[in-house]
Amino acid sequence: MKMNNAVRSLGSPTIGKSLLKLSALSLSMMCLSLAHAAEAEETNQPTKVAKVTVTGSSIKGVAAQSASPITILKGEDLAKQGITTVEEALTKVSANQAGFTTSQNVGASNTEGSSANLRALGTDKTLVLLNGRRLAYSPFSTSTTNLNIIPMAMVERVEILRDGASAVYGADAIAGVINFITKKSFEGLSISAGALQPEESGGDQQDISIFGGYGDLDEQGFNIYGVVDYRRTNNIMAKDRKVSRRGGVLPELGLDASSANGFPANFYDPNGGPLDKDGKPTGLLANPYGDSNCNNAPNVVADGGLCYLNTQALIGITPKTETVSALGRGTFKLSDTFNLVGEYIFSRNKVATSIAPDVYSRSVSLPSSSQYYPGQGITPGVDGISGKPIQLYLRSQAGNRMSETTTDSHRIFAGVEGEAYGWDMNGGVTYAQSEATDSFAGGYLNRSNLQAALNDGSINPFGASADSNLWKSFEVNGDTNKGKLKSTTADFTVSRPIYTLPAGEVGFAFGGSFTKQEWDQKVNSAIVSQVPSSGIDPNKPISEGDRDISALFTEFHIPILANLEAQLAARYDDYSDFGDTFNPKIAFRWEPMKELMFRTSYSTGFRAPSLYDINAPQSETYTGSKYNDPVLCPGGTATSPQYQTECNVQFKRMQGGSPDLQPEESTSYTAGFVLEPIKNLVFTADYYNIEVDNLISTISDAMIFDDPDKYSDRFIRDTDGRIKYVNTTLVNMGGIKTEGVDLSLNYLAPTTKTGRFGFGIDGTYIMKYDRQDEKGGKWEGIVGTYDDPAIVRWKHVANVNWSYENWKMVFEQQFTRGYKDQNTTGDEKYDNHRVSDYTLYNISGTYSGFKNLEVTAGIKNIFDEEPSASNVTDNFQYGYDPRYTDPVGRAYFVRGTYKF
Repeated sequence: MKMNNAVRSLGSPTIGKSLLKLSALSLSMMCLSLAHAAEAEETNQPTKVAKVTVTGSSIKGVAAQSASPITILKGEDLAKQGITTVEEALTKVSANQAGFTTSQNVGASNTEGSSANLRALGTDKTLVLLNGRRLAYSPFSTSTTNLNIIPMAMVERVEILRDGASAVYGADAIAGVINFITKKSFEGLSISAGALQPEESGGDQQDISIFGGYGDLDEQGFNIYGVVDYRRTNNIMAKDRKVSRRGGVLPELGLDASSANGFPANFYDPNGGPLDKDGKPTGLLANPYGDSNCNNAPNVVADGGLCYLNTQALIGITPKTETVSALGRGTFKLSDTFNLVGEYIFSRNKVATSIAPDVYSRSVSLPSSSQYYPGQGITPGVDGISGKPIQLYLRSQAGNRMSETTTDSHRIFAGVEGEAYGWDMNGGVTYAQSEATDSFAGGYLNRSNLQAALNDGSINPFGASADSNLWKSFEVNGDTNKGKLKSTTADFTVSRPIYTLPAGEVGFAFGGSFTKQEWDQKVNSAIVSQVPSSGIDPNKPISEGDRDISALFTEFHIPILANLEAQLAARYDDYSDFGDTFNPKIAFRWEPMKELMFRTSYSTGFRAPSLYDINAPQSETYTGSKYNDPVLCPGGTATSPQYQTECNVQFKRMQGGSPDLQPEESTSYTAGFVLEPIKNLVFTADYYNIEVDNLISTISDAMIFDDPDKYSDRFIRDTDGRIKYVNTTLVNMGGIKTEGVDLSLNYLAPTTKTGRFGFGIDGTYIMKYDRQDEKGGKWEGIVGTYDDPAIVRWKHVANVNWSYENWKMVFEQQFTRGYKDQNTTGDEKYDNHRVSDYTLYNISGTYSGFKNLEVTAGIKNIFDEEPSASNVTDNFQYGYDPRYTDPVGRAYFVRGTYKF
């Protein structure tokens, strides 16, 4: 093909060998990648400078010359460390923290599955691309990409732009961009398989990938290839790990999250109990076995005459996952200068979760005619009972509630790329669709059938029933909720040098796009109406929305001096449902000497309220944490015995969207340098400063209960004064201000008789993270503290590596600084608890000396580090936070790749 020479060096008319070394070293976080780059240097072969489109720019250039900070991860190097999922790969990026993890699907519905979170600004402010174009967002958020649908086996490299990029990519790129890039072509056939086995039960993984391709683009005029990838991971039950087997009863952390909805059931008799001064009954809250150790039921504790179930000891702390993915790509030479490209990617991801048995909090009752009514001969009597129907705080005996979420993702792209009349041209049409389905897979019961069985005396809410299989017969299985998001985009970009200045050529790019998005969510009212504990509103079976987005953008690279260049970019977007927005960016790159380069940028950004934000149905679910009703149980003490159930309990909360939301807006500033004081030693430092206004978020249940007077209108109560729910629907709130610095140091020693050694460390230090809950409100500094989630001040990944002939080894450390805990216990004794630092050590080795076969083996978490103790209650996992620590423990992995 004709060589593309549309744009020269962005810093000077020619590119020196030192600058190429700088690029190879400074942009890779993985030391193995550094070894490959440096080994290529020593071949004494002429270096070909490839012009490529680098994430963050529409103009082709050399990656090292970017005025914005970019981190590059090589898929091959990640695989050699036993990494098979995108979620795990992004733990290697220090700028990414507090994303939504797959483990957080436990106890949740309508989730995004798994997502990234650069700068801890929120998962909806990191833009995720595949080969430079958008994937369909999760249909249960329509603003984040489910990382589980991206097959790591197909990824050649990951480019992470740690800078705002709305001027180039439009909405959602406030915190940065993560671009997953697959192979452009492939010839031959290869198969790769791997397995991971923890020392303790559960959490084992298996995966297999098959690659096949045919055709030489230059010789035959085409290349087609395909990849099929399958991955599965088994769940881990709370009982199988030391950190979780005690569930939510952790006195050393001030936690007692046991539930009054248990078995044997507690009951409330509104017509029983002592009489008040007017001769009316005050109500009776009791348990017929509360004074006899609750019949020694497992995971149940007697306290004050009641029985409490330790629900968190029953759950699966990590879900079972299964993913199958397929990629097909074809490149066909239309002429010497143009190629036709077609690409299709499919992924199906299943996440299966397990939580405590179905719950009934006074939503079912026991008539006095039941043979199991207290005092009727089978169940012990209770003093003060009225002999009238009693309301039950009951748990099902049909086993854990099992849920499954299945996400199908499709993306089809067809386009043309090449050069004509000196212009680089790239355009095409992309259709992306994501469909997610939540399902009951076991343990959810039909309340009406249960009530009928209580009425006719066939179910015993206090012990064994005559027919032990009857509970299972009440199960309701099937799809409960489906969401679908479809997006069709036509786009084009053209670029070329348009003028020659004394310092070099001016690069210019221009482009545009048109996108149509359609979203709908359908609730299976027939099923969810039978199961109140689902938290899904059956009264709004269909929600939907659509929008059109038109965009124009331009970009200039201007060489001001031989060693000083400016990047100017601007983008105009028009949304059919809220209006238009204009976002510019200006960046400078200065290389005063061959060993030193400075860079800085300023840009604005925005995030439009998503279709889900605007149109999502409002539905009830339970709060993650437990609270005291500020009116009926102030300070944890019930104002009357019947209100004891309003103390330390999960209340319901209303969640959902709002049509009145306005876009978020941001400003971003970066400044940094890259220094190579001696050969193969590279140090980088990049400062960032980001401010987000008009933040779309919720007034969380924690905020509401922490200041009940201020948020009194958020408490919605029923006729008897109990909390019906708290209102946590989406609103435009205040903002976020954050600043910090990314640091990296990488070194590769010269080759010796014993091989070649190297080391590297990449970390992010957050200097400030201030949050404003309401417009005009006070700013509160929360870095180093928990604020759903915690804002970790320092995080790094370091490694030492060695290579010799066919051998390569990597020893790695992953470190996360501790922070002030959530501390929602209400007990001063625990208010200053800190989550300790968390450090993991991993080791892996690869041997490639076999014919056509490469083998990798290693150990993750060599020293079997336990997750750091935390009293966080915002997730279903108690005792630790699954966003920052891993309960798998020490695990061994092996991987083999055979090329035919």
